[in-house]
Amino acid sequence: MATVTINPGQALAPRKLHAFIDESGVRSRSKSSSDHFIMTAVVVEDQDLPASTQFLAQLRTDLGRSPGDVLHWVRLQKHEQRVHASKSLGSQEWATVSSVIACKRHLSTQITDSQFYLYTFRYLLERLSWLARDSASILSYTLAHITRPQMTVAELRLYEAALRNMPTSIAWGSLDPKGGRIEQPSRVEMLQCADLAASATFRAFEPDTYGNIEGRYLQELAPRIYRRGGGAITSYGMKVHPWDVSTKAAYPWVAAL
Repeated sequence: MATVTINPGQALAPRKLHAFIDESGVRSRSKSSSDHFIMTAVVVEDQDLPASTQFLAQLRTDLGRSPGDVLHWVRLQKHEQRVHASKSLGSQEWATVSSVIACKRHLSTQITDSQFYLYTFRYLLERLSWLARDSASILSYTLAHITRPQMTVAELRLYEAALRNMPTSIAWGSLDPKGGRIEQPSRVEMLQCADLAASATFRAFEPDTYGNIEGRYLQELAPRIYRRGGGAITSYGMKVHPWDVSTKAAYPWVAAL
């Protein structure tokens, strides 16, 4: 390998991170829809992408799947499979997880389903930009393709441009100026990790038919959740919205993660 000479005072190139983003739950706020909508990112440094590929290959083997099969939470029908997937991802030191949990029954604002999706994405993008800023990195991101309604790359660009003109806390200098991409999990396999992380988080908040929640999956994933120094997990790695008296009482276990 050739030796690279760095002149005194020459700045090192920033680290490159990539966030893979997926969702769980229903965006609609109808009475019959889910009580929660989760948007989760799994962040990987570009140099660790080969390790993430090896992880997914091993996980497919563990779960009895064929090479190249798309791993999707809903297809992991056994509890032990979901525990293993969550625990395996939770042990990967190359991964950092950040989520926004929208508690729909606690929200008072009246917005459309599309606006609700974008509002949740804004909160997540803020946290991803902070992660990149704090690690002297530049972060790019890929969202899993969404439907009902479908969002195009052109619409994403319009929203990114609108956000730049809003009084947000996004650290734009730490994000790739090209903007995000939208892809299918079958084409960008790291989106499968985002699906697993989002679904594991969703099950800790959303009651099943009998009113029970399953926190084991999130507990296994917890070691990889973004924690900024000694800051609260609810400010960085797990943004619960809204985080007020009602939600603090409803989810007292979140702050203890």
